[in-house]
Amino acid sequence: MLFKLAGPKPELKGAGPNDQIALGFIGVGIRGSYLMDVFRKTPGVRAVMVADCYDGHLDWAKEATGGKIEVTKDYHDILARQDIDAVVIATPDHWHARMVLDSLAAGKHVYVEKPLTYTIEEGKQIIDAVKKSGKLLMVGSQNKTSTLTAKAREVVKSGILGKLNQCRLSDNRNSPEGAWVYPIPEDASPETIDWKRWLGPAPKIPFDAKRVFRWRCWWEYSGGVATDLWVHNFTTFHEVMDVKAPLSAVAQGGIYRFDDGRTCPDLLTGVYEYPNFLLEITANLGSSRRATGFLVCGSEASLSFGRNSVLVTFEPPPSPIAWYGLNGWTEAAKEKYLASIGYGGGKRPAAQRTKPPQEFPVERGLEHHEYFLKSLRENLPSMETAEEGHYAAGAAHLGNLAYRKKRRIRWNIETNKVSEG
Repeated sequence: MLFKLAGPKPELKGAGPNDQIALGFIGVGIRGSYLMDVFRKTPGVRAVMVADCYDGHLDWAKEATGGKIEVTKDYHDILARQDIDAVVIATPDHWHARMVLDSLAAGKHVYVEKPLTYTIEEGKQIIDAVKKSGKLLMVGSQNKTSTLTAKAREVVKSGILGKLNQCRLSDNRNSPEGAWVYPIPEDASPETIDWKRWLGPAPKIPFDAKRVFRWRCWWEYSGGVATDLWVHNFTTFHEVMDVKAPLSAVAQGGIYRFDDGRTCPDLLTGVYEYPNFLLEITANLGSSRRATGFLVCGSEASLSFGRNSVLVTFEPPPSPIAWYGLNGWTEAAKEKYLASIGYGGGKRPAAQRTKPPQEFPVERGLEHHEYFLKSLRENLPSMETAEEGHYAAGAAHLGNLAYRKKRRIRWNIETNKVSEG
């Protein structure tokens, strides 16, 4: 669930001719190539070097920059460059933590795509490393800084929804592309892909091009729909609701649509316990029917997202008389009861109409990656910190653990330990 707001885009201030930020890019596949494009086209940014395990991606980077960018297959070459200020990491999940830790140790600021981690345990390591380094880290979950998210948070805090009780989030797709069945380049082979380097900490297996280009389908490199789709929802949800992380989760799912050798489910539904409400979250790669999208339910009203607005839909006012409960009562008993609440003698309560929905329009703000640059230039805090990235990714990992263990899984965020039951 990504928000795409219409309207004019605000200008990113503070980029002058002597205010250049030099970036290195680690991973320039589907997401990484997009990030390289948007970063390098932002005033005041200089794209210096790219690292990727596939020759074709390195060739694309040279083509996109007219041969001006340097390329390598070893990301350590980027970290060794003293003229590079920050790195942008967009690799398979199983590499994120190692690359983040190495980058911080090398004195680089870090923009890392969601999910921040491949396991819950890695989150604490990254948080500690960020504090020790004094560098800026920002996680790339775009909706975190959306003006829609900010408005929804404001509306929830206003109390207009009444007592909150349940939230429902969903992502629905129904196409091979939506299920990560991406095309495989004709030249993909051990000669053009550094397979050993790509596997890194993952189990060693014979070369398989499908895993390089469709890695989200396998547990060895990814958390599947939970860490690719749910994590967007969790990031937004935590911001809107002003909560850190869930207490526990249960989940059910399986492979119902794309039985193509993948191990991660193509349908997953979780129910999460938060201190004051429950969350139901689903990702379905076998149906494009969007059941809920983003819904926050309260005793007085519910909140959802429009294209350029936050929508509040009010609950119908309750009747002062529980008519159905009077079935089976004698007329005398009914009359006595109605008289006791002020409606005896045939008097009927005045009709009460439901309030019309209330819409809160929003304007377009800076793009998520632009906030990273703004924070660097103006020495501002990260707009999506390691802690926030850890809590969102950790919630997704919790759901995966519950699904795979078929147990309710609890999470103590103070100790960062999980337990069953």
